[in-house]
Amino acid sequence: MTLTLPLESPVPADDVWSVSQITTAVKRLIERGALPVWVRGEVLQCKAWSSGHWYFTLRDDRAQFRCCMWKQNALKAGKPPADGTEVYAFGTPGLWEEKGEFRFTVTALIPTAAVGAQQQELERVKALLQKDGLFDPGRKRRIPPLASCIAVVTSTDGAALRDIVTVTRRRWPAARLVVVSARVQGEGSAAELARALLTVNRLDGVELCILGRGGGAREDLAAFNDERVCRALAAVRVPTISAVGHETDISLTDLVADLRAATPSAAAEAAVADRRDVLRMVDDLATRLGSGLALRTSLAAERLERTADRMSCAMRDMVTVRRNRADRLGAELNALSPLRVLQRGYAVPTVDGHVLKRAEEFAPGLAFDLRIADATIPARVEARDGR
Repeated sequence: MTLTLPLESPVPADDVWSVSQITTAVKRLIERGALPVWVRGEVLQCKAWSSGHWYFTLRDDRAQFRCCMWKQNALKAGKPPADGTEVYAFGTPGLWEEKGEFRFTVTALIPTAAVGAQQQELERVKALLQKDGLFDPGRKRRIPPLASCIAVVTSTDGAALRDIVTVTRRRWPAARLVVVSARVQGEGSAAELARALLTVNRLDGVELCILGRGGGAREDLAAFNDERVCRALAAVRVPTISAVGHETDISLTDLVADLRAATPSAAAEAAVADRRDVLRMVDDLATRLGSGLALRTSLAAERLERTADRMSCAMRDMVTVRRNRADRLGAELNALSPLRVLQRGYAVPTVDGHVLKRAEEFAPGLAFDLRIADATIPARVEARDGR
């Protein structure tokens, strides 16, 4: 089969190729004259499958391609190389027809004594940030539980922003999202992310910042390992959440941020409260408050009742004591009363309330009152005994 592609074809020709025919033809073109070659590069994301085959990416500072190493050759190579390991790979270029992707089939893999250039740069930046204390757990700030304004630094074209918006609207619709757009991969993305993070510090009312992007190959996360981005993230004045890639991808911004989230959706869940949980908490607090007030009211009522009983008893005792004393004093006063003397048959002469006590006070013709036990009798002195 010969592969011929027309330069211009305004209408479909009679001989229309299928996708599989195209990939088969391209595979033959690539593999027809391909010879095994040695390639030097940096290993990325090497995974040994249960079948025994290895799949990984080989890259340098300008390009990368997919590689596979079948089980019989992988057994000879020993342990899968770690990310960033520089290797010599011997193999043959080809095409994976089902995916339509270029693939390098490796038959021998020999690690060099060096570390790949990109891994070296990553380790250099990591060491600098570690030295400056940007990974120190002591500098981590607490994420506000009820943030009302959140800055989101990400690409407006990516799925990360849609995930954050969806989760935030579902959990806490009152939260306001301020999107600071920046490219998250490719040339110039690191500079844009650093500028966007510095912009967050000039926004009023922001309580939290999320830096994120959706998943992707590890090489697509390079901007989040850039020193400028990490230092800009550390300089953000509000607490920060880093949500870069999938759960298995760890970037330097994940280590610098106050909180690391596995995905943008997880970052949104950590950033805002769930209104259903808040409502349940409010209901629970209301129930507990009502129960507490009822208990306190009941205790207060019991105390008042006991106090009233004690006061009533004390008042009765006091009244009884005072009454007994009054009765005793009354009896004493009654015993000393002149009226009691009169009741024994005595009488008391008085003139205008003045008691006549001496004989010389009874002049002949003197009118006076004679007070007896049960009445007052007018009297007059007719004569007075000379004695």
